[in-house]
Amino acid sequence: MPRPRLLVPLTAVLLAAGCTPTPTEAENPALLVLGASSTRVINEELAALSGADLEFLNAGTTTLVEQLADGAPGDVLITADEASMEQAVALGVARAPRVVAINSMVMVVPAGNPAGITSVEDLPGTTLVLCDERVPCGASARRISDAQDLALTPAFREYSVSDVLARVVSGQADAGWVYRTDALDAGAAVEVIDIPGAEEHPNTLLAAVTTTAVDKQAATDLVTLLHSPAMARVWEEHGFLPAP
Repeated sequence: MPRPRLLVPLTAVLLAAGCTPTPTEAENPALLVLGASSTRVINEELAALSGADLEFLNAGTTTLVEQLADGAPGDVLITADEASMEQAVALGVARAPRVVAINSMVMVVPAGNPAGITSVEDLPGTTLVLCDERVPCGASARRISDAQDLALTPAFREYSVSDVLARVVSGQADAGWVYRTDALDAGAAVEVIDIPGAEEHPNTLLAAVTTTAVDKQAATDLVTLLHSPAMARVWEEHGFLPAP
């Protein structure tokens, strides 16, 4: 599992241990990518294509923006929706965002579908898990349910789409609403049921250099790569629509 960057500078740690950092370690620190939970599936390919030393911290978008605003480190931010990136820019923690991909939601049930759910109409009386409405996946679920006039009563609310998926895969929930990309990544552990109207309420993913990036040029190059034809193929392989 990628390790988050330490708040104590690497140089200070090495000196305290009686060591001297090499020029490469001192001058070319790893780039820390703060990626929305749904983007965890592209980490390996992004690292390979970039040729750079990347570290990843994947979590709910709202949490990532809040951490940056509180002074946590990070070089590139990838959000799961436009509203979160707009907030990051307004808070002064990110600049010049670019659209990199588009995602949409589906419903998943555990393999074997023990509750016998075939559509959103079967949800009353079942154990449903959704994202909290304060995070992108929850806000998207709310827009879809409002448009379809669905009265949903989830038993659980999670702050990241990966936690929603985990509830379903573990059998703690009969159904959950996740991004199509998460359902694809889960493979045979879940069964997918389309949500009417979901395609009309997609989430747009954006990437930006943080205002505290240590190597702004390297961070800018990574954001450019995220929007490139090479990465478009990666986005598509994992169920996203690449940016136009």
